Amino acid sequence: MSIRSAVRILAVLWPLAAPALAQSGDVTVSRAWARATPGGAQAAAAYLTLESASGDRLVGVTTPAAQKAELHSMTMDNGVMKMRAVDSVELPAGQPVTLKPGGYHIMLTGLAKPLVEGQSFAVTLTFAKAGKRDVEVPVQKVGAMGPAGAAGDGMSMPMHH
Repeated sequence: MSIRSAVRILAVLWPLAAPALAQSGDVTVSRAWARATPGGAQAAAAYLTLESASGDRLVGVTTPAAQKAELHSMTMDNGVMKMRAVDSVELPAGQPVTLKPGGYHIMLTGLAKPLVEGQSFAVTLTFAKAGKRDVEVPVQKVGAMGPAGAAGDGMSMPMHH
């Protein structure tokens, strides 16, 4: 077989192999953010979007920014907002899962220092298949509802007709 035909075969097969390589438990982490904490607050929450091509589970989280980091869910139960710790967050294959206010989030307790707008802190996420992933979490203003630049983060967008 000539080099040229080997390259041609590789060129045909490579696009078929690449998606399989990307599905080896790989998780995409995006849009991480947290709110600044007022004064002596000892608790905060971090949010982000996760997507796994092949399906995975977020099973743990640690951070030097707090004594304790846990996965929590928020649910409405007869009109009462309830927060509880969960062991994991399921990541269905190919579907983004967003940890956000009022839903799943990373609860930080015993903050090492206040979270200050414009700064960031490191979080290590642990996935059942993909293993550990380090993420920088930027801190937004107090009361922010999403990552900077996202719709609904309190910044008005001018409308032109």
